[in-house]
Amino acid sequence: MNRRAFLQTGACAIMGATALSAQLVKPKIKAGFLGGAHSHAAGKWKILKNSEEFELIGIAEESPKLRTEFEKLGANILTVRELLDGADVVVVESAVRDLARNAKLALVARKHVHVEKPPGKTLAELRELVTLARDHERVLQVGYMWRYHPGFSKIFEAVRAGWLGRISIIRGMIGNLLATERRGEWAEFHGGAMFELGCHLVDPLVRLLGQPVDVKAMLRRHASVEDELKDNNAVVFEFPTALGVVTNSTHQPNAFAQRSFEVFGTNGSASLKPIEPPALQMDLARAAGPYQAGVQTIALPAYERYVGDFVELAAAIRGEKRLSVTLEEELRVHEALLRACEMG
Repeated sequence: MNRRAFLQTGACAIMGATALSAQLVKPKIKAGFLGGAHSHAAGKWKILKNSEEFELIGIAEESPKLRTEFEKLGANILTVRELLDGADVVVVESAVRDLARNAKLALVARKHVHVEKPPGKTLAELRELVTLARDHERVLQVGYMWRYHPGFSKIFEAVRAGWLGRISIIRGMIGNLLATERRGEWAEFHGGAMFELGCHLVDPLVRLLGQPVDVKAMLRRHASVEDELKDNNAVVFEFPTALGVVTNSTHQPNAFAQRSFEVFGTNGSASLKPIEPPALQMDLARAAGPYQAGVQTIALPAYERYVGDFVELAAAIRGEKRLSVTLEEELRVHEALLRACEMG
């Protein structure tokens, strides 16, 4: 090979490698926030800002106070029209009362949507969102924060593989120490703290056991404050061969350490307590799957809220996989939550 042929061959190889590299680098998905009032909004903004999959184009938010807070996080302030024109996916992080309306606005504009929980005060609102997502072939993801939690993932695996035997009882506790100034916001919905907070445990309960045949709720206000917030609650869910119990309180100091989700079956139990940072323990009568008989602490991978949500959302938008929670499951969870909150 003479010098000219060698240089031509080398140049072609370099050009081919460059073209291949360009194909392997995926363009980032343009994401914008519609609202920033939800308590999860700032955390999700930070996750997306550091994501290799997404490019944040900005936030549309009416509140001057919230606009200032997000500008400090590096956000561009957009009009709703600018947001809908520029985004591939809209992250709906508005106040709960506005979630369904804003998610509908984005879906009508044919955008993919990640919407905070709970995604509406009626089942009809979520059904409309599901219909729009299907009609426009867009991804609709609801932001229940523990769907990609490694402890819950291990529990789901154990239940679905039958390693715990036939499930008889699932119980969960989620509390907080709610600031007085936030009580009015939570009191907007009859379910109160069960609607705003308990929903995070209703979600895995129903996805594990299906639609409950009956729901009995005790929603109470036990604070000395004279308002309408149901702040101390217990709900029993009846399934064909099992019971589920979800309790929550807004009067609980050190609440994160006491948050728990426990599953009891005929071959043993799985106990996630605390949920964050996650600590999972199995107690089996007989060895099953990867677990030995007796009590054992299960090693879990590193975990950070919201990361798994957006990893899966990006893959679903790119058509690489489907969301692990189907739209049918979303409707089932929401119906059960509304019954638990005496709202449907």
